[in-house]
Amino acid sequence: MYAIIQDGGHQYRVETGRRLRVEVRETEDGATLTFDKVCLVAGEGDAQVGTPFVDGASVEAKVTKAEVKGEKINAHTFQRRKGTHRRWGHRQRYTEVEITAISG
Repeated sequence: MYAIIQDGGHQYRVETGRRLRVEVRETEDGATLTFDKVCLVAGEGDAQVGTPFVDGASVEAKVTKAEVKGEKINAHTFQRRKGTHRRWGHRQRYTEVEITAISG
C-alpha cells in the first residue's frame, strides 16, 4: 500500500517503513507527525483519488532526526570586464521522518 501526500508545497510518494525528508519543523526525535493532506491512496484493489484530498485518509510518521542538513549548493555570479565577483552557499535544513502507518 502506498500514498501520495502533500507537504510544504511538495508531493511525496510514501510507503510504510520508508524514510523521507520533509521541510524542517520544530519537533524532537521520536515525535509523531500526522499528514492529513493525502492526494491518493492505492495498493490493494482500486486507488482512491482525492479532489484535491482523500476524505478521512492520513499518514502517520515518526521523526527520526529533527534537523538534517542537505548537500551544500554553491553559487557564483560575476559581471564580465567589471571585476565584480560574488560567491555564496546554501544548505537546506530538513526533518527526517519514517512512515509508520497509512490509513484511508
